[in-house]
Amino acid sequence: MSLTPPPRWTTEEFKEQCEQARQIFRTRRLNESRGLYSETFVKCLHLVKELLEKTDGLSQVAAISADEEAPGPDLFETLTDTDLLETLRYVIGPPISADDLAELADTSLAPRVLFEDTEASIRVAETVIQGLDPIRFPWVGQSRQPGHSELDAAALATAALMATRRVETARRMQSKEQEEAVKSCLREAGVNEVEPRTVSPGLLNAPEPGEFCRKAKFGTRKADLIVRLHDGRCMPIECKVSNSSTNSVKRLNNDAAAKASTWIEEFGSGATVPSAVLAGIFKTLNLEQAQAQHLTTFWAHNLDPLTSFIRCTEQST
Repeated sequence: MSLTPPPRWTTEEFKEQCEQARQIFRTRRLNESRGLYSETFVKCLHLVKELLEKTDGLSQVAAISADEEAPGPDLFETLTDTDLLETLRYVIGPPISADDLAELADTSLAPRVLFEDTEASIRVAETVIQGLDPIRFPWVGQSRQPGHSELDAAALATAALMATRRVETARRMQSKEQEEAVKSCLREAGVNEVEPRTVSPGLLNAPEPGEFCRKAKFGTRKADLIVRLHDGRCMPIECKVSNSSTNSVKRLNNDAAAKASTWIEEFGSGATVPSAVLAGIFKTLNLEQAQAQHLTTFWAHNLDPLTSFIRCTEQST
């Protein structure tokens, strides 16, 4: 049986696809300020103002921390409201993650725990006040009421921090969106999804031809997707998003291409087609180097070549 070779791209083809991916990246980022960030900022500003109102400018949080008294109804509501508790993390300078707050306060941040355990709620309040940003909230340390201009300035600054972090999180989710797009492409090519499983050299426990599974170990390295081509070969796929040419070396050459070399060594070139679906900024030179390491590349903005290759493997059976 003659196996269909995976696509290999010329320098000019790499340059063309790189430019298309770069333009898509630029458009998406430039639109964030007018769209996603603006919308997120408005939502965050509403939450910050609600937090300051419910806690009397954070004075209730400071009072609980100092007196170790049971939180009042408003503070209980704040601590057990997921959005408001997230907002509370951003009054700390610099803001901290939920995991860090839980560790520093030595408690779970689950609403039920904070509602039922007064001491846990007090520890959260103590942690917040100990880390409170004195530049944005000077009145708390000075035990006075804030002026309207101080409240407005603190709310704007805190909302900006919170909105920025939320947008950054949304950016990181792009790889998840990319993975879902690849899965849709696979289904369109007639490949069915099955449960994840570890695939060992010799293709032991691999999906059947015409099947794929999501994130699982392929040999000694994990792949975002493992596709069993119709001709019996396995195609582990990595979904990579890069926001700079420097970052592309890490995402592409040091990760995806390095995995490709490992998989070829473990499974053999006749049994596996290591691949990557790319989005964002990449350098042509890095792409050529990755291709030389047996990594087959596709682009998130044009998955037709991936579909065509999979269908060709069915014709060669």
